[in-house]
Amino acid sequence: MAAEEAAEASLARLSPERRQPGREDGAEEKPEGGSETAALNGMVVSGKVENNNLDVKVTGSELETEEKGTEEEPTRESDSNILDVSSGYPREKHISIQRHLADLEKLADLKEDERKPCPLCPEEKFKACYSHKLHRHLQNLHWKVSVEFEGYRMCICHLPCRPVKPNLVGDQTFSKMGAHYHCIICSATITRRTDMIGHINRHVNKGETESRFITVPTPKTSREVLKESATDVQVLPNYSTPQKTDSYFNPKMKLNRQLIFCALAVLAEERKPIECLDAFGATGIMGLQWAKHLRSSVKVTINDCNENSVTMIQENCHLNKMKVKLNTKEEDNDEAMGDGEENTDTIEVTKMDANVIMHLRSFDFIHLDPFGTSVNYLDSAFRNVRNLGIVSLTSTDISSLYAKAQHVALRHYGCNIVRTEYYKELAARIVIAAVTRAAARCNKGIEVLLAVALEHFVLVVVRVLRGPSPADDSAKKIRYLIHCQWCEERIFQKEGNMVEENPYQQLPCDCHGSMPGKTAVVLGPLWSGALFNTGFLRRMLFEAAQYGLDEAQPLLKTLVCEAECTTSKHFSTHSPYDENKQGKKKAEGSQKKLAFMVIQRDAALWQLNTHRSVSVKLGAVWDLS
Repeated sequence: MAAEEAAEASLARLSPERRQPGREDGAEEKPEGGSETAALNGMVVSGKVENNNLDVKVTGSELETEEKGTEEEPTRESDSNILDVSSGYPREKHISIQRHLADLEKLADLKEDERKPCPLCPEEKFKACYSHKLHRHLQNLHWKVSVEFEGYRMCICHLPCRPVKPNLVGDQTFSKMGAHYHCIICSATITRRTDMIGHINRHVNKGETESRFITVPTPKTSREVLKESATDVQVLPNYSTPQKTDSYFNPKMKLNRQLIFCALAVLAEERKPIECLDAFGATGIMGLQWAKHLRSSVKVTINDCNENSVTMIQENCHLNKMKVKLNTKEEDNDEAMGDGEENTDTIEVTKMDANVIMHLRSFDFIHLDPFGTSVNYLDSAFRNVRNLGIVSLTSTDISSLYAKAQHVALRHYGCNIVRTEYYKELAARIVIAAVTRAAARCNKGIEVLLAVALEHFVLVVVRVLRGPSPADDSAKKIRYLIHCQWCEERIFQKEGNMVEENPYQQLPCDCHGSMPGKTAVVLGPLWSGALFNTGFLRRMLFEAAQYGLDEAQPLLKTLVCEAECTTSKHFSTHSPYDENKQGKKKAEGSQKKLAFMVIQRDAALWQLNTHRSVSVKLGAVWDLS
C-alpha cells in the first residue's frame, strides 16, 4: 500500500499537460479486469486508466524534468480577448496570436502623428517610429513569417517571454531571449518556425486540435449614428478614412446619392416593381434610402464583399425598421421593431464579389460605386441587366480622369488625354466611351440620361437598349477629338477611316498657319453623343421636389438649362407625367428658340458655361432660321 501511495503521489506531481484526459485529482485508478502490475523499485510504475485505456509510465528522471518544467513554464501576456479555462485561474492567449493583421495593428494603436513602439519587439531591438514604418514592420517581420492554425496566426515574437538558463551567479537574464513562437494549443514557446510547424502537426496527430482558450466577446467599438434623408446609419469613428475602416461613409457624396435616388424614382414610375442593386454597399445608406422612400416599388439588394460591412448593413437595416433577407432566408427581426409596428419592407443583403452577383442575377437598376475606377465591373453589369433598365456608375478616380495621371487613364480607359479647360466634360465622355464599349460587347446599346462631373466624382447614368442595332449605333458615336493647344478650339474627327491630307483644316482656328510647329493633338477615343436626356432630367427634378431633396434641385435645374439652352425661368417643378405633351412641345420649342437668339445676341459664343466650368458643345450647329 505504501508503494501505491508513492506512485499516486508521483503522478500527482505531473504537469497538467502530461496528465491523462479524464483523470481528476484524487481519483483512484482501477485496474481493468482486477489486474494490477507495478514494479516498486522507484523506476517504473505501470497501470491502466479506466477512461481511455492508455498506459502511463513515469520514471525518476522524467519526474525531475517535469518539476523543472513547471518552474520554467512560459509566462503569458494579458492583452488579449481569449482566456485559458483549463487552469485554476483565468489566463489569456499571447498577444502574438491574432486572426487578422488589423488586430495586430490595433495593439500598436497606430496614429499618424505619433511614434509608437512595436508590441512584439523590445525597445532596444526596434525603436518607436511613425505609423507607416511600423505598419511595414508588423507586416513583413511578424505577419509574413507566422504559422497559421484554424484561422489564427502565431506571429514571431521577440519579447522576453521566458527566462533563459541561469548564469553562474544564479540570476536569470531576459534580454538575450531570441525570436520565438507561442503555441496556441499548449502555450509552449518554440524558437524556430519549422519546429513550430512540426509541433502543431504532432498536436494534430494526437487529436489535440482544440486550444485551451475560449473566445471572450470583443467589446463593441463606440459607433456614431448619422442621419441623411430621413435614414439613420451607424458608422465607426474613423468612417471618413477608407484605408482604416471597413464601413466607409463619405458625407460629401450626399449630392451623388440624391441624384441616383431621383433616377431610380423615375424608373420606378415607369414600371413596378423593379429589382435594384447597390453593388458596393459599405454602410448600406443608399439602399436603405431606396427602400425607405420607394417602399413596395422596389426590391432592394445591398451587396458587399467585406464581412464587417455586411454586418453593419444588417444592423443599419434593423435601425431603420427593415427586415433583412440573407441567402433567401428571412432573418427574425422582431427585436428590431417597436411595439405595434408593422414591418413590410425587406432588404436582401448579400456577401459576394460584385462581378459574381451581377453574373448570377438580373436587375432593372444597378449602381456601381467602387473605390477608384469602375471599368473592372462594366462587363458583368451589362451582361444580365434587363432591357430598358438603368446602369449608373460613380467614378472617383479623378486623378486619371482629370488628366493628372495620364498614364493611368491610358491603362484603364485606353484613352489619350491632356489637361484642357474643359477637362471635366472630357472625363464624363471618357467614362461614357468605356460604358459604350462594355455594353456593345454584350450586344447592347446605351442612351445617356445624365452625366455629371463634379469635384469629387464623375456620375454617369445610362439606359440599356438591347440588340445589335442599338449596340452598333452607340459604338459609332465613339470618335477621336482634335484639340488645338494654342486657342483650345476642338472638334471631333469626321466619320470614316480614310486618312486626311491636312487634318488641321477641320479645326475652325488658323493657329496652324500662324504658329510654328505642330499646334494640335488628337485626344480620345471619346463619346461624341449627347450627355443629357431632357425629359428624364425634368422627371428627376420633379421627383427631387416630391421627396424634398434640396441639394439636388439646384443642380438639376442647371442640367435642364444646359440640355435645353434655356434660362431657369422657363421651367417649373409640376408633374411631367400628366401634362399635355403635344402642347408642351410647342411651348418648349418657342422658348428654346427665344433662348438661342438671346444667347447668340448677347454672347455671340457657342461655348456655354456649365456645371463642369466649360462645356464642349462640339460640332453643335444652331440653326435659328
